[in-house]
Amino acid sequence: MSRPEDLLPPDLFYNDTESAKYTTSSRIKSIQSDMTRRALELLDLDQPSLILDVGCGSGLSGSIIAEEGHVWVGMDISPSMLDIAVQRQQQQHNDDEDENEGDLFLADMGQGIPFKPGTFDAVVSISAVQWLCNAESSDVSVPSRLKRFFDGLYSCIKRGGKAVLQFYPKNMVQREMITQAAVKAGFGAGLLVDDEGTKNEKLYLVLSVGGSDIVGVVDGMEGVDVFDQRALRGALDRKRGKVRKGGKEWILERKEKLRGKGKVVKEDSRYTGRKRKVKF
Repeated sequence: MSRPEDLLPPDLFYNDTESAKYTTSSRIKSIQSDMTRRALELLDLDQPSLILDVGCGSGLSGSIIAEEGHVWVGMDISPSMLDIAVQRQQQQHNDDEDENEGDLFLADMGQGIPFKPGTFDAVVSISAVQWLCNAESSDVSVPSRLKRFFDGLYSCIKRGGKAVLQFYPKNMVQREMITQAAVKAGFGAGLLVDDEGTKNEKLYLVLSVGGSDIVGVVDGMEGVDVFDQRALRGALDRKRGKVRKGGKEWILERKEKLRGKGKVVKEDSRYTGRKRKVKF
């Protein structure tokens, strides 16, 4: 079965017909609800918060966010999806349902996040980020779209805030592209897989703002791959054949050059280049 991303751009694929089918499917609504609740669980918010829903579609995730007592804003590239979201909110209003109606914005996440710095306490995104890896024309750069998205995402979240992005990568290349783009933007990142190896496998990218340390965010979670900017930079340098300044290889090369010049240097040991802990 073809993936939707391989057929058309999202604003064209989710036309009136597809948007209605998506929103009325009981299976999709159930899965969307479960994934949104899981994302909120990973955010671990201890008070009502202002949450951005990226790729909000027809507002299925927004309804769950509101049920949990949060205020939400949704952005999506599909006018048809947003039209249905407005209709759903109007129906809830007419039925006197006590539900937080989120503000909705028509926007392409690949062009960045159109909000002021530090606007949101947290961000969720369900089944949307993989669309950034599709280039519909030769003048569209996937790395540029990923960079604009994650740079804007990092900016719009308050320091100490978090984001949880559930997405369906086509392969390991897309998975790594998305994760590395998040880390390059400055996020601390943890990649969590639920039901790994089954047809129900779900991937969640847990991000923190305010430093590269994600350990406190994913503390207690099992099966989390943790990434940070320093580790990524080292991996990229090794891949490119570069020696990172200040690293063990760099120190050994420099000492060898000094020895060649007749200089006296300390003997090499297993501690060469190792970071020393601060002692008080």
